[in-house]
Amino acid sequence: MSAGPAVELDALFGDYPLDRAFDEMREAGGEVRPHYRALAETLARLPADELERRKQSADLAFLTQGITFTVYGREEGTERIFPYDLLPRLVTAAEWDRIERGLTQRITALNLFLRDVYSDGKILLDRVIPRELVYSCKHYRRQMRGLQVPRNVYIAVVGSDLLRLANGDFVVLEDNLRVPSGVSYMLTNRRVMKRTFPLLFQSYGVKPIEHYPQLLLATLRSLAPEGRPEPNIVLLTPGVFNSAYFEHTYLARQMGIDLVEGRDLVTHDNIVYMRTTDGLKRVDVIYRRVDDDFSDPLIFRADSALGCSGLFNAYRAGNVTVANAFGTGLADDKAVYAYVPRMIRYYLNEDPILPNVETFLLGEEKERAHVLAHLDKLVVKAVGESGGYGMLIGPQSTARQREEFARQIEANPRNYIAQPTLDFSRAPCLIGERLEPRHVDLRPYILFGDKINIVPGGLTRVALEKGSLVVNSSQGGGSKDTWVLE
Repeated sequence: MSAGPAVELDALFGDYPLDRAFDEMREAGGEVRPHYRALAETLARLPADELERRKQSADLAFLTQGITFTVYGREEGTERIFPYDLLPRLVTAAEWDRIERGLTQRITALNLFLRDVYSDGKILLDRVIPRELVYSCKHYRRQMRGLQVPRNVYIAVVGSDLLRLANGDFVVLEDNLRVPSGVSYMLTNRRVMKRTFPLLFQSYGVKPIEHYPQLLLATLRSLAPEGRPEPNIVLLTPGVFNSAYFEHTYLARQMGIDLVEGRDLVTHDNIVYMRTTDGLKRVDVIYRRVDDDFSDPLIFRADSALGCSGLFNAYRAGNVTVANAFGTGLADDKAVYAYVPRMIRYYLNEDPILPNVETFLLGEEKERAHVLAHLDKLVVKAVGESGGYGMLIGPQSTARQREEFARQIEANPRNYIAQPTLDFSRAPCLIGERLEPRHVDLRPYILFGDKINIVPGGLTRVALEKGSLVVNSSQGGGSKDTWVLE
């Protein structure tokens, strides 16, 4: 690539600051990284009004597709267009190769762990993971003990969150094994970006992701009960008031399967049926976007109106496959997460390709004392929460917030872990007419059926507020398209 129009690039970056965090686009000395050069030159050549026109066009595309997200607890209303940034995040082929190998290794080990814990429990007998840690997890489901899961696949759909550290290496922040969301935003971002920068997209040779819905469908089909060669597959949603309802409707439409709520399902003789205008139709595979607790009022929460009575018994009888399996939230527990590197060594006899973030377990007295003495420097998280809730970011907290968290930790240390405040990578975002850096993570989506598939890319989530470290959409974050280069 050419050296590029330096003057225009300087104008584009303005006072774009570089700090200790890894910058996805620029090297420490300020030079544009080689794989970002074509993007930078394109941006530098575009007049400001043309860039604004493309942004408005993209806004309109999101609006007309109804790409919304529900934010709970906000006075100004809950439903809004999913925030996004116009500039793609670029990942080289070599970087992606390492990510792909690391996630394949990790998901294989996590699946073996769930299978082991709900059957022989060898990893507990060998004291690799403390037994009390597993059995005290609120997402552990004793009903799953000894149950034969179709194809021994507990986690068919996974969305692991990765961060890039100052040295350029990726680490895993969490695994999201229950009902990972966001893949619809990955797909719609790509569709809009191909229209916004068509020539740039073509010249970069970006690996495709559009086949994800068909891969998901094939994964679900491969997990169907024996003797059901043409399985009827449905997507079970909590309904229109769920924050990810747009995604549920989008994926069901893309896969060509029925979107159902609990009230649309009925069980008889341990077989699940769907109510249709032509009568009852047997259901073989359920892609579940409803939490365990609300899935079956006979087994879990009796007050749930979102699930289907008898679903678990049909599942236990082997007459229906539910993906992901019940009880997978055990491996989502942030304290259990700390042991994933040990799982990889135990089950696969390999060193982890993608490391964990250093994690302090507050159930251990020595680690708890260290954390309580350094609350202003650490991030504290509730082990069973997601979406950025139940969290203290030490450097951005008040003395009163730290005191409250200290009380909660002392009252229930098992419920919390702590991690260092990470200066994870930043990527350029279009803020007004200038580029400004914002912190980003990456959520690739892994599918596990008869084999493991990972579409090249994922959802790059952005902390759109200046200085923020929280990328969750429920907390004011947004997203970017992720281009994995050939």
